[in-house]
Amino acid sequence: MIACGALAQGVAEVAARRSWPLDVHPLPPLLHNQPQRIAGEVEALAAGLVEHYDRVVIGYADCGTYGALDDVCERMGLSRLAGLHCYDVYGGAERLARWFEEQPGTYVLTDFLVRSFARTVLAELGLDTHPELRDAYFAHYTRAVWLAQHTDDDLRERAEAAAAALGLPLLTVEVGNAGLERSLADVLGEPATDTRPERPAAA
Repeated sequence: MIACGALAQGVAEVAARRSWPLDVHPLPPLLHNQPQRIAGEVEALAAGLVEHYDRVVIGYADCGTYGALDDVCERMGLSRLAGLHCYDVYGGAERLARWFEEQPGTYVLTDFLVRSFARTVLAELGLDTHPELRDAYFAHYTRAVWLAQHTDDDLRERAEAAAAALGLPLLTVEVGNAGLERSLADVLGEPATDTRPERPAAA
């Protein structure tokens, strides 16, 4: 699987737990700041991988490529994760659409963004050196929603700090990896739930 770097850890966790024979080849997560490059990077990596694997799948949603990634998938006979973006994968497309309809100014965080916020958001937008630009970027946002795959104290503190840095109230929605697992199962053609028999408890 060619995976977005922001999804790669979660993909590997699910694949290991489900015992899927899946190798994960991540691309840099910062490609999301230049989505026009995603399709080309995926195509270049896929061209090399198809010579070594029976099947290659794409661990991206559309992710701002506006159909360019679908063009690559169609041309190369590949499948990708469903949805417009990784938020759909984690939280469900219908729920995300409803949130954006209710509050268009919703800024979404994942565990990856929470962990890497200083680098992927503050530094990339120049807010680490020019915090006065915050209102220029986020004046029309009204809340931050954290799609929490894990909810340990460290991540909670980081999520709260990220929302505070943007001057936004934080809504935490615990989603786990269930949505990611369903999406992976669908693209891999695997059962949506683990059908292996339970191991008997040790005596």
